[in-house]
Amino acid sequence: MTSDRRHLLDLDDLTSGELETILDLCSPERADPVLAGKGVALIFEKPSNRTRNASEMAVVQLGGHPVSIRGEEIGLGVRESVEDVTRVLARYHALIGARVFDHRHLEQMSGVGEVPIVNLLSDLAHPTQVVADLLTLRQRWSELEGHTIAWVGDGNNVARSLVIGAALAGVSVRLACPAGHEVDPVAVDAARAQGVEVYETSRPDQAVEGAEAVYTDVWVSMGQEQEARDKEDAFAGYTVTTELMDQAAPGAVFLHCLPAHRGMEVDAAVIDGPASVVWDQAENRMHAARAVFQWLVTR
Repeated sequence: MTSDRRHLLDLDDLTSGELETILDLCSPERADPVLAGKGVALIFEKPSNRTRNASEMAVVQLGGHPVSIRGEEIGLGVRESVEDVTRVLARYHALIGARVFDHRHLEQMSGVGEVPIVNLLSDLAHPTQVVADLLTLRQRWSELEGHTIAWVGDGNNVARSLVIGAALAGVSVRLACPAGHEVDPVAVDAARAQGVEVYETSRPDQAVEGAEAVYTDVWVSMGQEQEARDKEDAFAGYTVTTELMDQAAPGAVFLHCLPAHRGMEVDAAVIDGPASVVWDQAENRMHAARAVFQWLVTR
């Protein structure tokens, strides 16, 4: 076992300098065949369009062979212990990525310590998504530090990782979430400890006013379908409309990690309009995954 093995379970596993290095590695010109002749296991307890395609192609671009595994094929913690699954896969693969319902499974996997573990989404965090988000913004702003992002909607796993990643990059965050759906206060406190502003409100207009980027996500995440009606009621007034975008800074961009429900969390005129950078975000999921994999396996 390698005691100093690095993992990425959320962005607080990184320093500001390490995040910047990973963002630099997102450039296709920086890709090296560090996985030539090696495999990468990609576990999907939750199905995915972007994450699976982005992760598989990232491995291919690094010269490796991706093996995607459905959750029911291994039964993490049910058919076989999480630790035993990890030990077996580590004998075949140079890295394991996992998209799981329970973040504790990732912690158990990383505790084995034999190969790097990457969180491809959990109930707590979505770090590779936020690397792609920050890359998308850096492509437009050149420098991230000193800018402001507004988050409108559910304080979910993406919002948690966004707060942490933005703080590492020196980006201020304004959070507009309904009561009872706020971002994890531990993440908010950690971000503030980095010295950046994290402003919390229940009013989308207050969060968006003057912001240079406006970000939202679905109100009902995968696995929460039974909560749909209650959430729709709680999030009334949180749709990102053209009128709301007009309150942002001139030239502000719109982000959404997808899939999107037009007419719910965002109007079609916004996500399909000139301010939208969501398709660049989607492409950047591949560049972000490749950079994370490359950085981890060369540590």
